Amino acid sequence: MRDLKQTGFNDRISAQQEAKKALLAKFKPKAAAPDPEFDKLAEKRAAEKEALRLQHEAAKAEERRIKAERDEARRAAERETEEAMEAEKRAARKERKQLTKEEQKAARDARYAARKARK
Repeated sequence: MRDLKQTGFNDRISAQQEAKKALLAKFKPKAAAPDPEFDKLAEKRAAEKEALRLQHEAAKAEERRIKAERDEARRAAERETEEAMEAEKRAARKERKQLTKEEQKAARDARYAARKARK
């Protein structure tokens, strides 16, 4: 049984070329229609980015504030320690001077008594 329709060589070649064009047309990029929401989405992304940046900035500022408070507390503790050490040194110095004054007075009294004893 033969086909009723007889196709010639040229018909087959042209059919093959059309099929190939149709197959290749599937892979060609379609003409892009601009998304009407694109600008709104870009603005939304920019706003989210800005909000995130501000949030990070606030977190960093908070960290800097906490660090500054810690440093200030540490410096205050160091100052108190230094002041206590200075007060201790002053007290020790005053005590040594007082002992020295008493020793000097005792030596002076001893010399005075020795002079009186000689007369």
